[in-house]
Amino acid sequence: MLYAILFYHIGNIYYVCINIVLLRIIAKRTLREFWELNPDSKQQLLAWYREASKANWNNPNEIKQQYAKASILKNNRVVFDILGNQYRLVVEINYKRKWVFIRFIGTHKQYDKIDVNTI
Repeated sequence: MLYAILFYHIGNIYYVCINIVLLRIIAKRTLREFWELNPDSKQQLLAWYREASKANWNNPNEIKQQYAKASILKNNRVVFDILGNQYRLVVEINYKRKWVFIRFIGTHKQYDKIDVNTI
């Protein structure tokens, strides 16, 4: 977990603010554009986004504890099944910086045509 610590004072009173940094997902717009074209995926993608935004994953094992059906790949890639495996969401995670990059969202048929390790 990353912390942003800010020290400041007003008069003779000193304050310390600690902000806990959870995962930052880049970019939600990609998910939104997809669910606008595939409205049946909207609720599950929103649920995934909310859960992932609040997560504090430090390694792939912690993802598997929360998402047992997630596929852990090389290059810090993870594949999530959306809507009963009708859609696939591929992300790349920088565990140290707490960033999740959306690399691909599409149908299972589209997913079969890509190289998830390089996309």
